[in-house]
Amino acid sequence: MLRSVEMDPVEYTLRKRLPRKLPKRRNDVYVNMKTDFRAQLARCQKLLEGGGHREICVHGLGLAINRAINIALQLQASSQGALQLAANTSTVELVDDLEPEDPDEAAEPMTRTRNNSAIHIKVFYPEPQ
Repeated sequence: MLRSVEMDPVEYTLRKRLPRKLPKRRNDVYVNMKTDFRAQLARCQKLLEGGGHREICVHGLGLAINRAINIALQLQASSQGALQLAANTSTVELVDDLEPEDPDEAAEPMTRTRNNSAIHIKVFYPEPQ
């Protein structure tokens, strides 16, 4: 049985940790909502066209899932259908730190885990037949 911890939001500061790092290869692109969309799209195009890669993997987490999908579809459309897409979804466990607002209080720092959705889209040129 799961027990929910009762806490007053005034008493704790929420600090979100970065997600666990996936392997970082030269052809991996991690999409976020802070960087300009066109800059992320241009980076992907540069990897495919000038970077010598026949495939890249576009990763999106949470709110950035829609942006990752949009980037992959834009790449496919700009290639006149030469690029193909293969998408996988997953669930990523994230950890948050809850730190007491008042250090003099007897409350101890706590951690909380939560799940977030992720998408991994392989954008690739198919092998010639």
